[in-house]
Amino acid sequence: MIVSDLVHVIDDDDGLRDALAFLLDVNGIQARCYASADAFLDALPIAEGCVLTDVRMPGMTGIDLVHALKQLGSGLPVVVMTGHGDVPLAVEAMKAGAVDFIQKPFADEHLVATLRAALALPGPAATPAAGADRLAQLSPRERDVLRGVAEGKLNKQIAFDLSISPRTVEIYRANLMAKTGARNIPELMRIALAAGL
Repeated sequence: MIVSDLVHVIDDDDGLRDALAFLLDVNGIQARCYASADAFLDALPIAEGCVLTDVRMPGMTGIDLVHALKQLGSGLPVVVMTGHGDVPLAVEAMKAGAVDFIQKPFADEHLVATLRAALALPGPAATPAAGADRLAQLSPRERDVLRGVAEGKLNKQIAFDLSISPRTVEIYRANLMAKTGARNIPELMRIALAAGL
């Protein structure tokens, strides 16, 4: 294992931290666990690996941590874990500098792939020009649906806001994924954020 294969896991749930550490270990990735964002900041300076943090934690949140690391000039890539209702928070974290987010519940393989991508950085995968090119292909209505998705709204809420049917929203969402080449919602959010949407 090379020294950069290190993930700093930050979550207030002891059981989840242990499970994540085990998952990473069996995939050849070293894990260091912290019960809070403050505990992680107390361990700085750290120059190796990446950070996996929950968005919602008592005390300092994952978003607060992303801001703090940015202010400290840390170059560690940060991946945030979020529940379904926390997608707007995850988008906020990415605007603050997180490189990705992963939505719970997630498949083990998806988490490992996301973390391996973060470990392979520096530099975000999507450039502003590439994101703008992809979004230029969207119709105005598809952009409206994308804004709703970025705000964490459900299809029914987006449909109500746009005075269209939920089924039509599903079609627009499928078009968004196809036109941007995004494989999942976090990737779609990365593209949208890179383009400044």
